[in-house]
Amino acid sequence: MTKEFNTTGCCNPAMHYMVDTSKKLAQIEELIDRGKYFTINRARQFGKTTTLKALFRNLSERYVVIPISFEGVGNLLFSSEESFCTKFKDIVETALKFSFSKDKAAIWKETLQTDSFDELSDSITEFCLQVDKPILLLIDEVDKSTENQLFLNFLGMLRNKYLDRDLKGMNSTFHSVVLAGVYDVKNLKIKLRPDEERKYNSPWNIASDFNVDMTFHPDEIITMLNEYEADHHTGMDKEFISNEIYKYTSGYPFLVSKICELIDRRLEKDWSERGIQMAIKEIVKGNSGTLIDDISKNLENNEELRSFMYSISVNGQKYTYTLIDPVVRVADMFSYIKDVEGKTIIHNLIFEECFQQYFAVAYERQNAGKISVTQSEYVLNGKLNMPYVIERFQKLIHNEYRKEDNTFLERQGRLLFLCFLKPIINGTGFYYVEPETRNGGRMDIVVSFAGEEFVIELKIWRGEKYEVEGKVQLAEYLKTRNLSEGYLVTFSFLKNKTIQEEPEWVEHDGKRIYEAVI
Repeated sequence: MTKEFNTTGCCNPAMHYMVDTSKKLAQIEELIDRGKYFTINRARQFGKTTTLKALFRNLSERYVVIPISFEGVGNLLFSSEESFCTKFKDIVETALKFSFSKDKAAIWKETLQTDSFDELSDSITEFCLQVDKPILLLIDEVDKSTENQLFLNFLGMLRNKYLDRDLKGMNSTFHSVVLAGVYDVKNLKIKLRPDEERKYNSPWNIASDFNVDMTFHPDEIITMLNEYEADHHTGMDKEFISNEIYKYTSGYPFLVSKICELIDRRLEKDWSERGIQMAIKEIVKGNSGTLIDDISKNLENNEELRSFMYSISVNGQKYTYTLIDPVVRVADMFSYIKDVEGKTIIHNLIFEECFQQYFAVAYERQNAGKISVTQSEYVLNGKLNMPYVIERFQKLIHNEYRKEDNTFLERQGRLLFLCFLKPIINGTGFYYVEPETRNGGRMDIVVSFAGEEFVIELKIWRGEKYEVEGKVQLAEYLKTRNLSEGYLVTFSFLKNKTIQEEPEWVEHDGKRIYEAVI
């Protein structure tokens, strides 16, 4: 059977092109060998289920591996303590029947008494003592049950058995328990009864930290491309493509695989920079799975998260990265942000564009009529006239927005530019914000259109010194991209500052810079 890229469900190396994750698996297996209990808590479509399946295959000779999930089990499981224990017994029995330890299913069935957690605990000990191998329990989609007190009681029982291993021996309970889900089970926010406020509980405080890097780096992405290229002989530059994919995804597993899948199936195997960019445009449209859909849902359902991501995405704020802050913790849990030198930045360029699209469209809906742009005005013979784009944007701000207060413009200016730019390049071009240049006063936008690249630096006026620094920074950045021309748009909100009437070309350090002050 011909292999393919897979972005739905877990991946199987016999059926799918996969990144070589053997080094990551070795780190996880070391934790298991040491008898650790831990949680693989990562964002959606981060490869958690695929990782559990790989552990099942790799460890079934040395362990009795029991892979279970609480997804889709129905409400009966949580109707009573007896129902939970009985259902748990059935789930494990089924898992054993389809495992490499089929002979252990009968022992489990005969051993288990399941009227209460106390009986279940004693029965687990008896089963573990009868089995000739250490037992590994893998529980997937664990956060689907975390608001239920019975499930938390179950985790508490496992915790107590873990703590008793010093007296009763390592084989008196599961050798290792691995939970997988989006939420960190060590800090569950639960609701014990409908009339109670949510409160924090820690039924899993014996869990070891899980610090394995689950993202795919270029030297790992290329292992998947090597396998694909051996089958298809496209002639792609595998090293270049793996680095480009990483540049846009920061190694987010689903995004890596989705780009490859789209290029292979829908973009005529265009393994080039353009092919990658076109795949990203498809992803950002939101038609490529639930991951992108979840961005808008999560922002709509959490106003604090929405404001936090707006300030980072649009206003360029860099907050201290600390998981003590609950909003930072939520953004990190969804992998919307990451830690770079102690500051929060958006996790990857695809998410960057998704957030900007979300906020830009929201602004457009609220201000219908103020921004009306058609591509034909700005494209001549297939080439984008970027100086004219900036000139027209300056006039738009002067005509439509200068009556607004300066606080509004300082807060919304860059969003307005993105709203103005988006319909001009839509369908043909692509843009992203360079995260390294993002801060409260500066933002570099890279636009790719019809084979040409444009770098636009957006700055907020901070005085003459900073205006010169803007040219220096832009010229340096242009060197890194081998470009001779760039664009500098400065938002000025000082009443005593004379506004530059017309944009103009200036020279700096061998680079031509088209400068506009708004």
